[in-house]
This record gives sequence, C-alpha cells and structure tokens, in this order.
Amino acid sequence: MSRIGKQPITVPEKVSVTLNGLLVTVKGPKGELSRTLPEGVKIDHVDNEIVVSAINDKRKSRERHGLCRTLVANMVEGVSKGYSKKLEIIGVGNRAQLKGKALIVSAGYSHPVEVIPPAGITFLVENNTNVTVSGADKELVGNEAAKIRAIRPPEPYKGKGIKYEGERIIRKAGKSGKK
Repeated sequence: MSRIGKQPITVPEKVSVTLNGLLVTVKGPKGELSRTLPEGVKIDHVDNEIVVSAINDKRKSRERHGLCRTLVANMVEGVSKGYSKKLEIIGVGNRAQLKGKALIVSAGYSHPVEVIPPAGITFLVENNTNVTVSGADKELVGNEAAKIRAIRPPEPYKGKGIKYEGERIIRKAGKSGKK
C-alpha cells in the first residue's frame, strides 16, 4: 500500500470539492480545476478531508493510489494558494517584456519570440530579466515555464540563456590555447 496514498488530504475552508464518481472538481479563491482520475481507485469526502484508497490489491490499483492522491492534493493546493515558477534570463541583450497578456522574449534570435499564455496562466516580468509564471494548475505552470526555458536553454560555456531560479548550470572549461 502506498505511504503517500494513505495520507488524507485536508481541505481548507475556502475550498469546495465535488466528487462525481472519478471526476473531481475543486473550486477555490484562485480558480476552478477538474480532473477525471484513472480506474482502480476510490475517493471519499469525509468531514473536512479527502481520502483516496485503492479498490483492490492488484498492481494497477496500487500504482495509481499514490498518484491520484497527489493529483487531488495538488488541485486543492493550487486553488487555495496557487503555484509559480521563476525564470532568469542571462546574457547581454536578452530580455523579456509583456505585451498585453503575451510574453515577448528577445533571446538573441533575429526576431523576438512571443509566448501566449493558456487560460489560467499569468506572466509577470520584473526588471526585464526575471519572469514569473503563475497559476492554479501545477502541471500547466510547469509546462509553460519549460516552454519559455526551451526558447534559449542555458549553455555550459558562458551560462547565457534562460534558466530556472536556483538552477545550477554545470560549466565547461572551453578551449585552452597553445602553451
């Protein structure tokens, strides 16, 4: 039995959870999320807690037990607190700016790259080099941050590019001249 799956999920006061079979809908101050969980688990709403349990002892049920508990916990935390990822842009002339809701990234290409956020995601730019991606859906926030980083990943010689805040770039020595 999954150690993570056994733990109950505490639902905050401002969050409401609706269960319809395997369809879970969570509403809160930051938005509304819904997801259909895979077969093999049972989900119950008891008092102020959500309990996810495996239907039987088969491998598929045991595999999905911890996964489903984590997915529901992320939905509850997302609509109550929200998620954010911070990116840093490093390099001379590399910068980002907002144009409406779209993010315009100048990363050394012949043209600026425009990133349009999906519903539920917002971009925030601080002093042209720090970008914050925020929203209620943890998966969507991570995917959008990865798309922005993929525009110009950090290179190992000078460290230029777009990286996550706190990411450590492993540096290479480069060429050594004639001695």
